[in-house]
Parts: sequence; structure tokens; C-alpha cells
Amino acid sequence: MEGTNPVNKKLAAALSGGAVLVLALSGCSSDDGNDKLNSWAKQVCDAVQPQIQKIAAANAQIQQETSDDSTPEEVQKADSTGFQDISDAYKTMATDIENVGPPDVDDGTKKQEDAVKELNGLSTSYADLVKQSDALDTKDQAKFADGLSGVAEQLGELSKSGNDALKKLEEGDVGKAMATQESCKSAPASASASPSSTQG
Repeated sequence: MEGTNPVNKKLAAALSGGAVLVLALSGCSSDDGNDKLNSWAKQVCDAVQPQIQKIAAANAQIQQETSDDSTPEEVQKADSTGFQDISDAYKTMATDIENVGPPDVDDGTKKQEDAVKELNGLSTSYADLVKQSDALDTKDQAKFADGLSGVAEQLGELSKSGNDALKKLEEGDVGKAMATQESCKSAPASASASPSSTQG
């Protein structure tokens, strides 16, 4: 299994970077705020929390498969299933934030629309990773490692980009209101893993 191990490490590192994305949706300070905004924050936090947990669980599952001495078939299956789960979770988040409506702040509508667009974009990107994973050649170790490396690179790019609109949505009073919500405080600990700085 030597051929894929460095690639597995690269994929695991890229994944832990991707997990940073979900942490954008957990607040960090508290404020009494206004009732309208608190009500909006509660609806959003309650809606996205199960999806955040789903993404963290999918990341953990993929990392487990890629860090063990798994066969290419096992890695491929874990990747495809995990990326599909993440894609679905982002799609659901986008729908939830769209359904809740804009927050009661300046530029609330634009912030909401940008966040929905960004989440839908992430969903599409992860759906593309499912296709890439499914297309990997598990019979040829070298080709598989090569293909997996491409998946890891795309994942790395995804984790670097991707949450600007979410950050903007949570600036100022919105973030403060979200920080008071229990469901936003309880972001899963496993989602806070930092990317490994070592290159396999």
C-alpha cells in the first residue's frame, strides 16, 4: 500500500482544511441584540447544525479510510459517499438559509443571497468530487494515487476559497445574535481539526 500513503495524507490534510468551512457558521461572542435578529439567528442555527454535524461526520469517515491501510476500493467508496454527504449538506444549508429569509440588518438581503449562492456552489463542487472519485482507477495503484492526488488538490482549493460570503453574513450584529444560540455554540469538536502542515 506504499504508493497511496503520501496521497492519503495529502487528502486527509486537505479534508481537515475543508472542515474549517463549517466553523464559519458558529459564533464567537454574545450580545442581547434585537428580538427579530435573535429569532432569525435561532432559525438559521437550528437548521444548519445537523448539516454541520453531517459534514464533520463525512470528513471524519473519509479521513479514517484514507489514514488507515485501506484498499483503493475502500478509499474510493469512502470518498464518494463522504463527498456526496457533504454536497447534500451544503445544498440543504443553502435551502434553509434561503427559506429563513434575510437577517434584519443593513444589506441583509445581499448577504443572505451571497451566502446561499456560495453554499450552492460548494454543493456543486463536492458533487464534482464525487464524479472524480467514482472515475478513479482502483485496479492500477499508480493511476489511483495520481487521481487521488488530483482530488486532494481540488479539495485543498475548496478549503481555501468558499466561505467569504458566509463570513460576511455573520459580520457584526448577525454574528453576535448567532453566538447566543445554543445550536451555533455546539459546533462539533471534530470539525476544528487544523490542516496538517507536513507534506507526505
